[in-house]
Amino acid sequence: MIRHCVFLRFRPAVSRAERDAIYADLAALRAELPGMLDFRAGPNVSPEGLGKGFDEGFVADFHDAASRDAYLKNPKHRAIGARIAAATEGGPDGILVFDLAI
Repeated sequence: MIRHCVFLRFRPAVSRAERDAIYADLAALRAELPGMLDFRAGPNVSPEGLGKGFDEGFVADFHDAASRDAYLKNPKHRAIGARIAAATEGGPDGILVFDLAI
């Protein structure tokens, strides 16, 4: 299994409604991508203070690397990714992606 972890530094001007819409659109991809097993999103609740400004994020679990790769190539995912880049501080600099083999 692959756990795709994405941490975000949204621009302050991005509304809660827009953030939630991005997460909802990502979650909806589960219906189209059979290898996408789970999706969770939310704020950073760590008390350690080491988030470096990445105050929200999401994780998506995939059956395997091929399923994750299909997600990455999916046109709807790419469109949502562009929305995320437009909504984060510094575009791609406001996004941190880390994948784990579970």
